[in-house]
Amino acid sequence: MVNHRIAVIPGDGIGPEVVNEAIKVLELIKKLDPSFKIEFDTFDWSSEYYLKHGKMMPENALQTLKKFDAILFGAIGDKRVPDDVTIWELIMPIRKQFKQYINFRPVKLLKGVSCRFTGEDIDFVIVRENAEGEYSNSGGRLYQGHEQEIAVQNSIITRSGTKKAARFAFEYAKKHGKETVTSATKSNAIIHSMKLWDEAVLEVGQEFLAINLKSYYIDALAAYFVSRPEDFEVVVASNLFGDILSDLGSAVVGGLGLSPSANLNPEGEFPSMFEPVHGSAPDIAGKGIANPIAQIWSAALMLEHLGRKDLASVILESIEQVLVKKEVQTPDLGGSSTTIEMGSAIRGVLQQLLLVKEGR
Repeated sequence: MVNHRIAVIPGDGIGPEVVNEAIKVLELIKKLDPSFKIEFDTFDWSSEYYLKHGKMMPENALQTLKKFDAILFGAIGDKRVPDDVTIWELIMPIRKQFKQYINFRPVKLLKGVSCRFTGEDIDFVIVRENAEGEYSNSGGRLYQGHEQEIAVQNSIITRSGTKKAARFAFEYAKKHGKETVTSATKSNAIIHSMKLWDEAVLEVGQEFLAINLKSYYIDALAAYFVSRPEDFEVVVASNLFGDILSDLGSAVVGGLGLSPSANLNPEGEFPSMFEPVHGSAPDIAGKGIANPIAQIWSAALMLEHLGRKDLASVILESIEQVLVKKEVQTPDLGGSSTTIEMGSAIRGVLQQLLLVKEGR
């Protein structure tokens, strides 16, 4: 029996609040399912840590994290610390050092969610290249402060990096019975890096002839996300394009409070990291009204990655049952329930489903 060791980084703002509810869900499963073993180590690396120590995490942080099976992350961001510091001194080192070159984001309209697309079958995933592209941190500034100041930000696209993202997308489509992979591009205007992207994606696509490959310019694709989101199955995109499309997809299906994500090292050489799409939401931090669903669903993605798809499915079913009943709704869903009340409601349904699963 595998004992999963999880590193927990609650982070800033609402991060600790929603992470706490996700941990309660996992602890409940541990209590009720004898086949499931899990333990947690929590690390206080955050903006508060930065203000005390002058850095987002200690020197040996990555070496420490390397020993874990997965990382459950909350949110990061504090107005007292520049965003580029919180991102490039915490999130990015983890993603890059642990070769988390895939960012995986489900875009699914959950049962019970009220939005303009209620009743539509919207259920697709965005596979975002997570290690290079527009977020390569290559470039610089000259003549700072002068009228002649110049800033250069390089987008580094490699054939190998693009092919890895494309192959993940096509293999996911094949495994899950999907018919189409859609690629986001802008090769009509970004004629060097995006043309290489197109060529590399097409090269991989030729290995999966049973799956259709469609390619859309990013501006048109963004419009199609809003006008006909039900048409998509698997979308593969560069780092920046995938980042933007993911938030747009979240808005289409009800908001950031319902959207999970996974930063994956598909080979399992290093731990993968699971976090909600939303940020630290300082405007509601400490009020106890944040929606914990995105964080709980991220924990479910973590379980699926660790080989427990059965438990991940039960968590998602519990979330949907609570949403359908509409008895407990946080403010982002139009209600007045608290973070704790939403978490408690999900655990209540989860307990019933697990007892049935165990034949009790």
